[in-house]
Amino acid sequence: MESADGNPNPILAKSEDFAVRIVKLARYLQRKQREYEMSKQIKRSGTSIGANIIEAHSGSSKRDFLAKLYIAFKECNETRYWLRVLRRTDYLQEMEFRSIYTDAEELSKMLSAIIRTTKANIARDES
Repeated sequence: MESADGNPNPILAKSEDFAVRIVKLARYLQRKQREYEMSKQIKRSGTSIGANIIEAHSGSSKRDFLAKLYIAFKECNETRYWLRVLRRTDYLQEMEFRSIYTDAEELSKMLSAIIRTTKANIARDES
């Protein structure tokens, strides 16, 4: 996936791929496991990550960009929470859990690094 300037953007691509996995997971939970509440929660938080990253890239300022990334980071943490709960309640087997949880951790680390860099750039610009 590309950013607004046409360059490849790893966080956009990773968050979209993750959203697709989350949608498929929610479908599996509903159809095969007959689990409806947590599947709706994880679908909402897991797809919101990429949506907020997209919004950040169309932000009107660095502070707006940062605010949207914070929301994406929080949604990523919420998604990790739901994944842990699904694992502990045996809706997900260990291998299924590890695979998608690793992706969530990678997204979280990427978002954290972008947030740190953006905060430093804002501080530098304001000094």
